[in-house]
Order: sequence, then C-alpha cells, then structure tokens
Amino acid sequence: MPASLTPFRVLVAPGLDDSGPEHWQSRWQRLYPSFERVRQDDFSQPDLPKWSARVDDVRRASSASRSQPGGTLIVAHSFGCLAAVHSVARNPAGIAGLLLVAPADPDKFGVAALLPQSPLPCPTIVIASTDDPWMPIERAQRWADRWGSTFIDAGALGHINADSGLHDWLFGQQQLQTLAEAAHNAGPLSA
Repeated sequence: MPASLTPFRVLVAPGLDDSGPEHWQSRWQRLYPSFERVRQDDFSQPDLPKWSARVDDVRRASSASRSQPGGTLIVAHSFGCLAAVHSVARNPAGIAGLLLVAPADPDKFGVAALLPQSPLPCPTIVIASTDDPWMPIERAQRWADRWGSTFIDAGALGHINADSGLHDWLFGQQQLQTLAEAAHNAGPLSA
C-alpha cells in the first residue's frame, strides 16, 4: 500500500448492483486487502436513508475495532457517493476525506433535498466523465461546487466503471493519494 494511505482506514462504497470483479473498486480491493467494502442489503434498490445508515454502521463497526490515526477515507462510486455524502454530512466524526467517482444524479433518484447544499467538512474530490449516462458533467460540477470539492473532468469514460476498461485505474489511485495528502494536512474530524 502506498505510504500516503497507511495512516488511514479506507472504505469502498459501491453503487447500484455493487461493483463486479472487473470494476476498479473491486480491483483496488484485491490490490489493497485492508480496504473494507460497504455491503448494502439490496444493491438493486437505491434507498438513500438505508444506504447511508449502512455506511454509518460500517464506519462505527470498523472504527471501534480498527482505529487508524489518520481517520477514514471513503472511496465511493455512483449511488454510493450519495450514501457517503449523506452519512458524512450528518456525522463527520472520524472522516478524513471522500473520493467521489461518477456520482449518481440526485435529481434522478429524487434525493437532492436530502443532500447537503453547502461545503462538506472534509477534503473531497469529485471525478466525473463527460459522457456519464447517470450524471451530466455540468451537474456533477455544480454538486462538487456546493460540496466544496475539488472537481476533476476525467474525459469520456462513461460511468467510470468496469465498462470503461480502466483495469486498476492508476489515475484514480493517484487521486486517492492526493486526497490522503490533503486529509493528512487537515486531520480527521472529531465528534
């Protein structure tokens, strides 16, 4: 694992239908076995309160058993981004940063009113694609601006998933390391 990540606990929050074996999130978990996955009861039903509550549960369970001095980084994809943001906005304790990749459009799921409309309390990076069918890049930029996130236009990568052919997605790993450096400088959020 890169030295910049060793002080952190890393949670992987997949989107709808989970992330299959060739999705970059799954590949990262094989590369870095200490990364923990947030497993939803039903990955086919996008229920923001339930998904967010599961993120809360994993954060609590893991922080009790495996506290890391740097706090927790969450690597989220699609609807998992919305669940992670919702969880952290309600309780930022122990969170060091969020990497939000190809967030799902909150308006498509009718959950925009449940999400924060102001900057998040930790460093965040939003990575979006110019041809993502789940969120137009302009809307992704607006959400990133609301949340006070660094915004990265990744070009035409579709939904930035297994169909994008990213394999271990080195660019994404570099952004996670950049987030870890920003989080290290900011320190984890206290209760």
